[in-house]
Amino acid sequence: MFLGVDGGGTKTAFALIDSQGQVLARHIESSAYYLEVGLDGMAAMLARGCQALLAEAGVTASDLTFAFFGLPAYGEDRAVQPQLDALPRAILGHARYLCGNDMVCSWAGSLACADGISVIGGTGSMAYGELDGRRARAGGWGELFSDEGSAHWIARAGLALFSRMSDGRAPRGSLYKLVRQRLALADDLDLCQVIYGELQAERSRVAALSRLVSEAAALGDLQAQAIIMEAAAELVALVDAVRGSLGVPEDEEVAVSYSGGLFGADGPLQAPFAQALAASTGPYRLTPPRLAPVLGAALYAARSAGAPLSDAALERLASAD
Repeated sequence: MFLGVDGGGTKTAFALIDSQGQVLARHIESSAYYLEVGLDGMAAMLARGCQALLAEAGVTASDLTFAFFGLPAYGEDRAVQPQLDALPRAILGHARYLCGNDMVCSWAGSLACADGISVIGGTGSMAYGELDGRRARAGGWGELFSDEGSAHWIARAGLALFSRMSDGRAPRGSLYKLVRQRLALADDLDLCQVIYGELQAERSRVAALSRLVSEAAALGDLQAQAIIMEAAAELVALVDAVRGSLGVPEDEEVAVSYSGGLFGADGPLQAPFAQALAASTGPYRLTPPRLAPVLGAALYAARSAGAPLSDAALERLASAD
């Protein structure tokens, strides 16, 4: 049995599978972004999630063959790294696990651990790829000066646009009315109290406001549409950067897939991303994700244990997703 954990800025998913590709249990918990919830908060959440998952499957941690914990911001702070690496041992009671960045979950799920590049468009953003044993990533430097094309980036751009619309520095489109209505602003400057006071400028809560930009774009707000198109272009730039780091020849086609709420059924980026990718210089083959990131994490656990799933097991896993 293989445990997969896909930690995210908004929610954390847990899954338990077997070598035949059967999903034995699934569970959802809250954010794993330790920069926001703290190391203790993340540790408590991971413990709750693992316990609930194992209880649902009717097994214990000692029954696990291997586990993979994909954690946001993993690998980005040397001082914290040993603590992150040690967390699962305290939960599982053994060392049959591996920790890594949550970008690996996206890649392993969307491409089923096959060569190619996967891009994340969720609360944050980044791209990760593997080719002939080589690995590379781009983006994911955090919301303060990176995460381009992410929900947080879109929300921040939308809030900036609202401020310009309010001041008269930009014509007022649908976004202006939507922000006032949805956030119940009696005065435009009340937005500051909502963002810095009520929401505490928290990454995940601010990112949720990206929906207002998407809705305004759907209503025909050209300035909101421009934000969505720029977000798609930023994500393609991440893909191009990973391609370059992997040393892919100019004429070689590369498989590209995606994950994250911005690519979901209600997300705004599927079509704009496909258009921007088709217009880029490198030849790409855009493919829908085969598995959810959490199942990718479990699949990666199996591969890390030296027991990759067979093609038949992969098909069974995909059909259960």
